[in-house]
Amino acid sequence: MIVVSDTSPILGLAVTGHLHLLEKLYGQVILPEAVFQELTSVALVERHTRAIATLPWVQVRPVADRRFVETLLAELDRGEAEAIAVAREVHADLLLIDERRGRRVASRFGLKLTGLIGVLAEAKKARLLLKAKPLLDDLIAKAGFGVGSELYSRFLLEVGEQAEALHRR
Repeated sequence: MIVVSDTSPILGLAVTGHLHLLEKLYGQVILPEAVFQELTSVALVERHTRAIATLPWVQVRPVADRRFVETLLAELDRGEAEAIAVAREVHADLLLIDERRGRRVASRFGLKLTGLIGVLAEAKKARLLLKAKPLLDDLIAKAGFGVGSELYSRFLLEVGEQAEALHRR
């Protein structure tokens, strides 16, 4: 399976100590250069992301079609643009991307996508997680992952866990 990731899914899992889920689920993950640079330049999370460069199942890949990336930059940040470009270039089976605008653009190009919520659901289904709620709560608290209360409750119901009210700031 060919999987390309944007920054937020891999960053969220790195910060919460669950990066291994990507290897278990997908074997190998491709990171565009811009995504890798974003991951390794975020000072607050450097200790969590420094090891990404050494993981044998992570492949950093440059974009071949720079012109395509430049056109996407009118709508997206560089990491999202490169993630979509690389996913197209390698004929990815799956693109990991969370941002709404990035998902909308990726869909226009027929890319199959999922985000952190989808990864958690898949990990729970594969029995890599006994419970998804603690990890989802960590993603919200430690990684600043934004999830509305409706999605939070719906996700927990879908994975067979009791939905509790999401306490917002």
